[in-house]
Amino acid sequence: MSTSPTIGVLGGGSWGTALAHLVRLNGHPALLWLRDKKVARAITNDGTNPRYLPDMPLCTGIETTLNIRKITERCEIILLAVPTHAMRDTLRTLGESLQTRHILISCSKGLEAESGKTMSALITEETCCLIQGALSGPNLATEVLRGYPSATVIASRFDRVIAQGTQALMGPTFRVYGNNDVLGVEIAGALKNVMAIGAGVVAGLGFGNNTQSLLITRGLAEIRRLGVKMGADSATFAGLAGVGDLMVTCTSPLSRNHQVGLRLAEGKALPQIQEEMIQVAEGVGTAKVAMELSRSMDIPMPITQGIYELLYEDRPIQEVLADLMANQAVYEVDRPITLVT
Repeated sequence: MSTSPTIGVLGGGSWGTALAHLVRLNGHPALLWLRDKKVARAITNDGTNPRYLPDMPLCTGIETTLNIRKITERCEIILLAVPTHAMRDTLRTLGESLQTRHILISCSKGLEAESGKTMSALITEETCCLIQGALSGPNLATEVLRGYPSATVIASRFDRVIAQGTQALMGPTFRVYGNNDVLGVEIAGALKNVMAIGAGVVAGLGFGNNTQSLLITRGLAEIRRLGVKMGADSATFAGLAGVGDLMVTCTSPLSRNHQVGLRLAEGKALPQIQEEMIQVAEGVGTAKVAMELSRSMDIPMPITQGIYELLYEDRPIQEVLADLMANQAVYEVDRPITLVT
């Protein structure tokens, strides 16, 4: 029997399941908390998650529970992979049995809709845990489960969190890098989902690589602009959690946010798209929060604004595109170009 400490994972969606799989693959006991009894039984008995990852075999030995208190009783390190809209309530419940010895690592990419706050901010507000971190990177769950070489970033002010998170997850096919810029990693992970919706629209309209490259690079400029204004390190946005995650989410049809964009290009309205999707596309809610931050902080984010208008104002795609292409000419460092007349 393994003497390694049990690693707790909250959330039985695709990413939470993949994290539990990685923990077990590295030889550590994994305890996965989820709400769905049928999915829990299938993971325990059949080694699959039929709801979110059908036909994807999981590493044997993942233990499941419907009792969140078992996570705090048995696990010192807890990976939080619940959707962002459920994070605060989950933390409140978890916080009833947490102690200061626990280490919490947020693995969810988004901002709280009501407050615009990051997941690490919610951890601080709702729990006694000060030793915390955030995980983000180009991590499509199905590719991780297939064993494709992948990597992620664990950000924390505490080197101990990075070291223990790395020990839990890093293996032959999954690398972990450290970063001390928690805010930058969280902003990058949240905002890239918004750009992925735009990339799905671009793909759905049949545009080519030039257009995708334009959206990715200028989308990254918007993300960096907001992040730096909020206090993040500019260098973070050039790493795995920044441009790395942005590239994969914008170009892969496996991305849920990319799928939202594809369906917008088909002429579907947001309520219909959300009804059709099994899992949450975090970029939908984040687009609204990002637009509010853009306005309140007076930060120009034209691509974000365009995606917001497609989602929440039912504005025709061609009108949004025309406005984006007609924006004032600027230098890449955000200085206006004075045109000769």
